[in-house]
Amino acid sequence: MDIEKTFIEDLIILTPSVFEDTRGSFFESFNSNTFRDLGVNFQFVQDNQSFSKKGTIRGLHYQNPPFAQTKLVRVLQGQIMDVAVDLRKDSPTYGKSFSVILSDTNRKQLLVPQGFAHGFSVLSDTASVLYKCDQFYNKIAEGGIKFDDPSLHIDWGIDIEKAIVSEKDRILPFMGECNSEF
Repeated sequence: MDIEKTFIEDLIILTPSVFEDTRGSFFESFNSNTFRDLGVNFQFVQDNQSFSKKGTIRGLHYQNPPFAQTKLVRVLQGQIMDVAVDLRKDSPTYGKSFSVILSDTNRKQLLVPQGFAHGFSVLSDTASVLYKCDQFYNKIAEGGIKFDDPSLHIDWGIDIEKAIVSEKDRILPFMGECNSEF
């Protein structure tokens, strides 16, 4: 397993070692011992999976403390632009966004720690996304930021005017008005 640090502290990309032969391929997407040895020590308690069509944007979502979630995001099928926004008010990268392409072919995973908003857009015809969480979902603690907030300068890799976005996500507040408690 390779670990790649990003310009935002604690936000990391993990790439598994893949073993291929005539039958296909095999890799460990998660092994608590390996992750712990890499300094990534979370106890995941919930898996979430979504299936989406090309041009869909899901996010930007977060859970406030004490239900804040660390997420380990990967793509089972397809390709997405995965995005995280730093909501930690004491962080030097507060309000900055980071994006990375995750796909079933590059097998990269993004570790999104507590204190970040998270979302993704679908670049392929369809995509199945799986993410592990270290806290259970709590509706009262949920929050979000509008996907097209101009202050975030996010390139979703798709035509924003044609994006498929839920009504719930369309009415989220901009960064300056969000209810983040980080």
